[in-house]
Amino acid sequence: MTVKNALIVGAGPGLSSCVARKLAGRGVKVALAARSLESNQALAEAIGGRAYRCDASKDDAVDALFQAVDEDFGTPDFVLYNASARARGPLIELDPDAVEKALLVSAFGGFLVAREAATRMLAAGGGAIFFTGASASVKGYPQSAPFAMGKFALRGLAQSIARELQPKNIHVERF
Repeated sequence: MTVKNALIVGAGPGLSSCVARKLAGRGVKVALAARSLESNQALAEAIGGRAYRCDASKDDAVDALFQAVDEDFGTPDFVLYNASARARGPLIELDPDAVEKALLVSAFGGFLVAREAATRMLAAGGGAIFFTGASASVKGYPQSAPFAMGKFALRGLAQSIARELQPKNIHVERF
């Protein structure tokens, strides 16, 4: 598969920055989305891409993001979901609102992004959707229950939709 347009949701200075630079180095148009527009502006300029603001836990924000990327670059055929939120601490001290937000960003946001990506990729005849994982997706650690919950859910989402979409020429992987 030749990648032409990529979208990285949850873009930041770590893994997603490396992926963005690699893709851009191969001539791929790269869109970078995060909760803060400013966090990716310099990278977007450096690679000839574009930065977008998006709260991946909000359906309307994800829909607007994909519409904007479609208009600016064309439909993404490579989508990387790297967004997550953490609430740390002892179980009995965790703020339920912070835990809910962590689950919404880490897991529900992955669903929203995958749904929008798959809709477009099915119409285009193929593509690839990637989810970043963590060791927490297979082993929960003390004082990290919300992160483990979100990553466990994201792993299940990736496994489920990989089996559904693979026969339709859409590669799904969690790494």
